[in-house]
Amino acid sequence: MVEARQVDVVVVGLGVGGEEVAGRLAAAGLKVIGAENRLVGGECPYWGCIPTKIMVRAGNALAEARRIPGLAGKSTVEADWTPVARKIRDQATDNWNDKVAVDRFTGKGGTFVRGTATITGPGRVRVGDEEFVASRGVVVATGTTAVIPKIEGLSGTPYWTNREAVEAATLPESMLVLGGGAIGCELAQAYARFGVQVTVIEGSPRLLAMEEPESGEVAQAALTADGVRVLTGVHAQKVAHDGAFQVTLDDGTVLTGEKLLVATGRAARLGQLGLENAGLDPSARFITTDEWMRAGDKIWAVGDVTGHGAFTHMAMYEADIAVRDILGQGGPVADYRALPRVTFLDPEIGAVGMTEKQARDAGLNVRVGYVPLNQTSRGFIHGPGNEGFLKLVADHDRGVLVGGTTAGQSGGEMIGAVAVAVHAEVPVSTLLSQIWAYPTFHRGLGEALKPLA
Repeated sequence: MVEARQVDVVVVGLGVGGEEVAGRLAAAGLKVIGAENRLVGGECPYWGCIPTKIMVRAGNALAEARRIPGLAGKSTVEADWTPVARKIRDQATDNWNDKVAVDRFTGKGGTFVRGTATITGPGRVRVGDEEFVASRGVVVATGTTAVIPKIEGLSGTPYWTNREAVEAATLPESMLVLGGGAIGCELAQAYARFGVQVTVIEGSPRLLAMEEPESGEVAQAALTADGVRVLTGVHAQKVAHDGAFQVTLDDGTVLTGEKLLVATGRAARLGQLGLENAGLDPSARFITTDEWMRAGDKIWAVGDVTGHGAFTHMAMYEADIAVRDILGQGGPVADYRALPRVTFLDPEIGAVGMTEKQARDAGLNVRVGYVPLNQTSRGFIHGPGNEGFLKLVADHDRGVLVGGTTAGQSGGEMIGAVAVAVHAEVPVSTLLSQIWAYPTFHRGLGEALKPLA
């Protein structure tokens, strides 16, 4: 065994959060080891945020062109997946090659090690035949992986996860989707707009079960309008594959599709990290951290593994806190009250903070403001594609917003205003006195605020 190398910090996992931590610490002059056994950059640039939004953008362009009749003349639309697949392969992912990302890290002074890392003790990490002793500590940022449910017959079949769906050079004739969360819905709509016959199977009573009920209704209406068959409140009991997939549901229905996309959630990969050697529980669902992202003595965790939300912006947020703590810079600690999230459907569904149910379950004196987007001036002007709503949730006793949803055109952009209000606890009275630009979609927030006075 080679003698252990003395370093300042070892970062285990170089996804979005890990790369941010490792790069900033290296740029600050620390001796940093960054270990990654897959692609530097993680899920987001190669199979998540970036390529899927390329798919969404392309599908939205097709949908908008199909809205021209009755609005601006006539249109003929012929979908072609080729330029989408080419852009994902050649421009977004470099054909799933991470050389640019690796060079970006090493260019800041970091040392990259390709391989699976195992924690062997406090501040000690082994990667292959090398062992490192980190004087300041270890940062765990190993992300999550797709959850594959235990369904009879599923194992061993050529099912897809989001990775295969993103990498597809050609599209199937039909696709079954297990899961009606953000990933399943986004991919279902994008594929459907390119002519794929899609069926979504969701076990909960509605789509986007973690968001407002109105969000699920908007999502189902949007998918249905694009020709997607949506089945809620049912579960897959058995899967078979003989050139095509057959999925038997618990109500006896048998569905057939050329491809089967499994989008039933994601889970942290903790069991093989050696967390027990650092005093942590390897069987836990997530790594528990304090307000500085500290998980224990000489160990921090950031990103999906903390369980605060599998979002790129969450990983970057937590990475910043950990970096400041390691460098002794101080500053704000973790605050998750105003976590924004966006489901990139058409209409786009932005949300932040608590849902109405979460606020009521927390015992707050809740007041709600709600405005259908098509009843606003901009909604009327926009015409086709103006589906959606604005919903604000307030703690009436304190006179502040605790959550909100902005579903519709630019819903992910509109949520920014609500996020600021929730994060800064801007009084509702102040928001009511604000000047809202006319005629914009976000002006509807002014109308949604009125019932909260």
